[in-house]
Amino acid sequence: MNKNRIFKLNTKTKALVIILFLLFISRNFDCYAQSTSSVELINNAKNYNGNTVVYKGEVIGDIMVRGEYAWINVNDEKNAIGIWIKKELIKDILYTGSYKAKGDLVEITGKFNRSCVEHGGDLDIHAQSINKISSGSKISHAINTRAINFALGLFLTITLACLLRVTIPFDLNQGYQKR
Repeated sequence: MNKNRIFKLNTKTKALVIILFLLFISRNFDCYAQSTSSVELINNAKNYNGNTVVYKGEVIGDIMVRGEYAWINVNDEKNAIGIWIKKELIKDILYTGSYKAKGDLVEITGKFNRSCVEHGGDLDIHAQSINKISSGSKISHAINTRAINFALGLFLTITLACLLRVTIPFDLNQGYQKR
């Protein structure tokens, strides 16, 4: 048997090996568009104006429906940006960030406007698509019983002092007087 025969492959076999290799490698890389931060958008608004951007963050505040569209605010932990979006695209948003809840995490793809003529010159993004990355959840807050006990004790002390002041008159010149 010829030792060189192992390395001599026909063209079809070589192509198949290369394709399989590329498929194997491509499965190990996630191919997502790079999201742009609010700081980047605000600081370089002239450069991004009119361009399609990808922006990721938590939906916060109220969803304000305006006809066939709605306003949502998306916060990337640095700033919040207003998103103008078709009403049917927000049907999957269940939680908006507030004191009582952590909002849904979304990725918005849309046209960035440095000074939107349609919306009074505000900076905004007109969304073309929305991808819900993860659901939000309700937040429960523990009651601080120590603070409640302190406030109750302070209230009772002040109430007792007021009652004593009313029932036992005090004259600065003569001190306490009996009635």
